[in-house]
Amino acid sequence: MKIEYLHTMVRVLDLEKSKAFYELLGLKERRRIENDKGRFTLVFMCPPEQDDGTADVELTWNWDGDSGLPSDSRHFGHLAYRVENIYETCQHLMDNGVTINRPPRDGHMAFVRSPDNISIELLQMGEPLPIQEPWSSMENTGSW
Repeated sequence: MKIEYLHTMVRVLDLEKSKAFYELLGLKERRRIENDKGRFTLVFMCPPEQDDGTADVELTWNWDGDSGLPSDSRHFGHLAYRVENIYETCQHLMDNGVTINRPPRDGHMAFVRSPDNISIELLQMGEPLPIQEPWSSMENTGSW
């Protein structure tokens, strides 16, 4: 099975303050996504020499706040990997005892957790796969 590392996501309380910190480390903003419907902003930052997306840190800022930050240890969000076939990957994980917390109902995205409770996002390479059972009917399990 082919797999490709994508990024590490961290939640931030003050986007501009956090962005300035990462800029002090030498990172630059590579891209930004403003999601009005979800009420969040994603800022992808990287070293200048790695602006191909291979070393991104995704700063996630929720517009309505994250009142538990920094004390609730939710700063670290998830690791993200792109996989060749999301259905086969999820089936392989399930066959080996891994709970699929957010099934790939859309043929594009799933979430699982490591034994240490680290959230892992799995994204389909290329276009989403056609929606299919049993995935499209699966409910979420736990949190991701």
